Amino acid sequence: MKKFSSLFVVLLLMSVTFTANAQEYARGDVNQDGKVSIADVTCLIDYLLSGIWEEPVTPPNEHEWVDLGLPSGTLWATCNVGADRPEEYGDYFAWGETSPKEYYFWNTYKWCNGSNDTMTKYCTDSSCGDSGFADGKTELDPADDAAHVNWGPSWRMPSLEQQQELVDNCTWTWENCNGVNGYFVTGPNGNTLFLPASGRRWGGAIDTGKNGFYWSRNLRADNSRYAYILNFISGNVYWDKSNYRYDGFAVRAVRVSLN
Repeated sequence: MKKFSSLFVVLLLMSVTFTANAQEYARGDVNQDGKVSIADVTCLIDYLLSGIWEEPVTPPNEHEWVDLGLPSGTLWATCNVGADRPEEYGDYFAWGETSPKEYYFWNTYKWCNGSNDTMTKYCTDSSCGDSGFADGKTELDPADDAAHVNWGPSWRMPSLEQQQELVDNCTWTWENCNGVNGYFVTGPNGNTLFLPASGRRWGGAIDTGKNGFYWSRNLRADNSRYAYILNFISGNVYWDKSNYRYDGFAVRAVRVSLN
């Protein structure tokens, strides 16, 4: 039985694309759990010693997605973050926060000190920043991305461009799905997803069934109090850049390639 040093195995994991049973596992993620760790080393050593490859187990935080045939190849989740079925509203998040809460306003918003001119992160205009703070950041870090944090590294909140692609390349049909209003979105290849009219939360109130408000991961660069959202009502799908970051909106995630 051959012995392999830990350093050798780690270097092997990090430097090559490992292939077993015609399946590639790139960048060292041998067990396909979305990260490179000692578990990958163990998996590879077991294979090298036994010659028997056991297919990776799907991580428990994986979620279903649909390929709509979009030009970019973007894959969209089939339900909102916090939901188990397409028609469920799921959780509501303030922009840049990763947990739902009971009250949505500036005094409960994570990235300010209680008001709309005391931003502490994601601020391009010092007049909005706490004591003149500005960091110039206009896109959420993964650590502040509700999809990434709640669903794992293979998911992100969509960019402005990815949401625009969804609007420009798909057919949107307002219908009812299991008692819930919303849009069926059909891609160029005929595949479809459902976006419920999940509404929004502000203060302690909630309003659902008429509008859909879905966060992008992009800040409005000319006014740091706002972030871009995809907004829709029956008969109209459009961009909105006038909703405050503290509002509680739904998140429909996009899948990220880990290769």
